[in-house]
Amino acid sequence: MKNAFKVGGIFEVSCYDKFGNLKWRDEAKNAGTVSGLNHMLETEFRSGAAITAWFIGLISNNSYSNVQENDTLASHANWTEGNPYTGNRPGWTANAAANKIMTNNNTVDFTISANATVKGAFLASNNSGTGGTLWCTALFGGGDQAVTIGDTLKITYTLTGSTT
Repeated sequence: MKNAFKVGGIFEVSCYDKFGNLKWRDEAKNAGTVSGLNHMLETEFRSGAAITAWFIGLISNNSYSNVQENDTLASHANWTEGNPYTGNRPGWTANAAANKIMTNNNTVDFTISANATVKGAFLASNNSGTGGTLWCTALFGGGDQAVTIGDTLKITYTLTGSTT
């Protein structure tokens, strides 16, 4: 009998209009990146430095062709970051791991300041720019989603480990 150690995550996204009405809800299962997995291995099994702050960004449908496991924050030629909000990427603050699950209690909120179409989300170790570690990318299961000025995206990211 062989067991495989697996780590995966899912972004749960809800979009509310400026009046607080739910416009749409979607989920995005993450695709891990080589840089994210290498960081985890280096941190846990060698002397790599832990990253104590993580941030969520949005993937735009502009110039999109695909996400790849070799994507990094510095190099992801097949997609661009969507920034239909003001400011830096908001922080993802996770609770302590329990029962092989880690998630955030409070949603990560984006106040939308420009009309756009978003394709998915990503988790990174930097609140802006291209430095740092790209842990994962994820595309919405329901396809591209429109956001308009005044909307609020509320995101929960749940990371799960398994041994099956």
